[in-house]
Amino acid sequence: MNDEPVRLLHGSGQGLQLLLNQVVLPSLHIHEKDGPLEDAALLTGLTGTLAFTTDSFVVNPLRFNGGDIGKLAACGTINDLAMMGAKPHALSVSLIIEEGLLFSDLKSFLNSLRQECETAGAAIVCGDTKVVDAGKGDGLYINTSGIGRVSTPYNLSAAHARPGDCVIVSGPIGQHGIAILAARQQLGFSSTVVSDCAALDKLALTLLEAVPETRVLRDATRGGCAAVLNEIADASNVTITLDQAAIPVQPGVAAACDYLGLDPLQVANEGRFVAVVPEASAGKALGALKRHPLGKDSALIGQVELRERFGLLIQTEIGGKRIVEMPSGLLLPRIC
Repeated sequence: MNDEPVRLLHGSGQGLQLLLNQVVLPSLHIHEKDGPLEDAALLTGLTGTLAFTTDSFVVNPLRFNGGDIGKLAACGTINDLAMMGAKPHALSVSLIIEEGLLFSDLKSFLNSLRQECETAGAAIVCGDTKVVDAGKGDGLYINTSGIGRVSTPYNLSAAHARPGDCVIVSGPIGQHGIAILAARQQLGFSSTVVSDCAALDKLALTLLEAVPETRVLRDATRGGCAAVLNEIADASNVTITLDQAAIPVQPGVAAACDYLGLDPLQVANEGRFVAVVPEASAGKALGALKRHPLGKDSALIGQVELRERFGLLIQTEIGGKRIVEMPSGLLLPRIC
């Protein structure tokens, strides 16, 4: 039945049971031996502070260079937990499937989601499946919610940046947004750009174990680094000045941004975070990040200063400074 499409009849009754038993549950490695499907999951083994997040994923196209909607859904929720110093424990997965999506594609997306959860040690404990009319669901929407355990109180917040602190990015920026644009518009010149989509839980823990005094962790998704850094500057009532020459941007991303008139700072990422650490800890933080494969190209890109008129500035390569504003809107819709 791999080449068969999902039909409206798969939204309830016997059709839904077939969809669950032959596609959804096997792809997520949920088996009869795990027990009956109840109306809610009972979670055990959770003590202390918990982190809880939810997100919806509507990316177009559903598959792109470096990932797909399933990988994106798992990584997005795991990363939101990781930015609060939480280890992912359990995820819910809800599917809104458009009539016509092939079973084979659905299996592939769910396998990607499951693999990321297994790597992160997060169990898929509950979910829901709905089927909507053809033309009403863009193939597939996925909603995931996640619960994580904060075993060590790291005291992370966007409001904790202080003058003198250093700003670090965990790797080259802008890859996800350009990869999506290339897949959507068939841009040959940027087709080699691979999305940075990745689960950051282990990288974040590597940083926090080395530098527990880290002030801020934020993953730079919609709106890119520009949005995240403006939010940090406003929440902390500081000004952040970036060094343009220090910001890591891959050549393919830089070329695409130059051609399309985009600022890499405003292009979305799905596997990069921004960290703010005390100046005395910056070297230790970079050393820890660079020892991890996902952080090998991390860089110190700026400094936190006393609040001026604007929250985010950049020292350009020609010697001047310019304002980096909060993006007025999403440069590229449907990127996650």
